[in-house]
Amino acid sequence: MESTGPPLYSAGPSADMARSSEEDSLVDGPLISADALQSAMRREFQAVPTTCPAGFLSLIHVLYVVLSLCVGIMCVLKFGREEVCLRILGSVQGDSAIVLGKVFLWALMLLLTVWMQHQHSRVRSRGYLRFYRQTRRLKQMPLVIHSTGNVLVLLLSALRLPQMMHTSVLLGVLGVEFLVAWPCLLYYTVKVMQFNNERAVPDVSQEEQSHSYTVTSLPTETGFRGSSSLEEVVEKQADLIEYLKKHNTLLSKRLLNLTAQH
Repeated sequence: MESTGPPLYSAGPSADMARSSEEDSLVDGPLISADALQSAMRREFQAVPTTCPAGFLSLIHVLYVVLSLCVGIMCVLKFGREEVCLRILGSVQGDSAIVLGKVFLWALMLLLTVWMQHQHSRVRSRGYLRFYRQTRRLKQMPLVIHSTGNVLVLLLSALRLPQMMHTSVLLGVLGVEFLVAWPCLLYYTVKVMQFNNERAVPDVSQEEQSHSYTVTSLPTETGFRGSSSLEEVVEKQADLIEYLKKHNTLLSKRLLNLTAQH
């Protein structure tokens, strides 16, 4: 019986030559233009859409404090028209109305904080690591302050103080809470507005542009400027590595799409 081995193995070089010719045709084919590649890699600036909700919640906080003062003075301490309180509140006591309003305000603050965290995570994924770090604790401060105020209100309700003292302490807690939380929320709104108006490029791109013009002899962190402690350097580098991984994945997908189009 004759062997059929040589014809099978003789087909190997021809297949390799065909594969090599296909690869050469891909290499010699039309290349992607630099302008098309740069336009695909260029990112359009996306503003952080948290200024309007934060400003609206600041306005609600002001209205709540003003209304709480009016209810506490006129309806609880009875320094005003009691018939107006009865017509507006009905059978609900003034202290209960203030507490219910505070719970509603805290729920709004919780929803805003969760939404701001989501938006800032997207900002971090786009490479704005410095802005993310600057506002990471600032955006959480109002919720922490309101939660602390809720704890104090619960403790005040458990103490069962006289009516006048109870209302006075309750209004004092609301006033201190407003004086601490409202400036934080206002400052956060200003920071986000400044960031949106600057329309800056991501931090890594800023660092690359600065190195293209000036070369300093001082050691710097990749993607960051200034001196920092070891923990801050490690945290910054971790944020930068996470961003670069996502950025490389996105660029690979865009490059594959452009190759398929051409």
